[in-house]
Amino acid sequence: MQRRHALGALAAGSAIPLWPLLAPHSAHAQTDSPLVLGQSAAFSGPNAELGQQYHLGAQIYFEKLNASGGINGHPVVLKKLDDGYEPDRCAANTRQFIGDGVFALFGYVGTATTAAALPLATEARTPLFAPLTGAQSLREPYNRHVVHLRASYQEETAAIVKQTTAVGIRKIAVFHQNDAYGRAGLDGVKQALAALKMDTVAVGTVERNSTDVSAALAAILPKAPEAIVQVGTYKACAVFIRLARKAGFTGTFYNVSFVGTQALLDELGALAAGVVVSQVMPYPYSPVTPLSSEYLAALGAEGNRGIAPNYSGMEGYVAARLFAEVARRAGKNLTRDSFLSTLQSAGTLNLGGLSLNYGPQKNAGSSFVELTLLTKDGSVRR
Repeated sequence: MQRRHALGALAAGSAIPLWPLLAPHSAHAQTDSPLVLGQSAAFSGPNAELGQQYHLGAQIYFEKLNASGGINGHPVVLKKLDDGYEPDRCAANTRQFIGDGVFALFGYVGTATTAAALPLATEARTPLFAPLTGAQSLREPYNRHVVHLRASYQEETAAIVKQTTAVGIRKIAVFHQNDAYGRAGLDGVKQALAALKMDTVAVGTVERNSTDVSAALAAILPKAPEAIVQVGTYKACAVFIRLARKAGFTGTFYNVSFVGTQALLDELGALAAGVVVSQVMPYPYSPVTPLSSEYLAALGAEGNRGIAPNYSGMEGYVAARLFAEVARRAGKNLTRDSFLSTLQSAGTLNLGGLSLNYGPQKNAGSSFVELTLLTKDGSVRR
């Protein structure tokens, strides 16, 4: 198994703590037929770290779970297929997973790719669980077969706009990926600004899986923005930051969580200083919550030592943990329908520092967002 970095953020709200109930079953539990999940994500190409880190975080949890008897006796098998962050490849992978009879589609990465899988999952009545996207188009209208873990891009961009305007910034530009993901982020920024009777001063785009940002620089920098909100992935965003700084831009860069925080840090080095990234998971670098402590302990276990904590891996870990809890509650005779029905009746779940809430017509669990600051020495500050 390929080992890379992992994920984080924090949550609030009162709830009955669930995390102590997630203690492993007896190591001597009888093993039943495996529960197979299928993950289509970018495992190669310029955005590969997003898929690799998310998969690794989930795999660490599932391996620990399986060593303790699995879910009601069922071991979990997480299969992966590479889609290169391309919708057509993701759709083909999804057809293969459904044809193979996987229990659920798990941890898809990206808005356009998840959108390509959504109608296939719906038609096959197969759960599409915890995709790494916050696009509103995948949340509305309500679809019973899609289960969202993270906050939306609207919630992330609203937090960013609130922060920028609170410190007196008025000239805000947006650099975004030219697809459904990027447009979702742009729409979120514009909605938040419109509520303040403001608008963006400039907008520039980059194509998916490209780092050609020349047109975006030409569209944005002459407007002299004070801040630039980026809605892209780490490679393109890093190139844009590097070239904008070289051209003399001294304002602040803001990124939404999908950028891949650790990957962006790795790309930028010392140039990361002062870059802000919104996060939708608990802070993964120190034991600030029981969930963070558990994640760090899992990384310190034999076989995982040397894996650095990060936000994308934390998200994969949390997604696996949530899946296991819902499946455990659904009982021994688990079906896709009983799994989804159990989730819809779950109410508020506290995973030990991350509060989630699900119910009838409500399949998005978290609304938590916090802003973090990147430093020149490669760390992330809350």
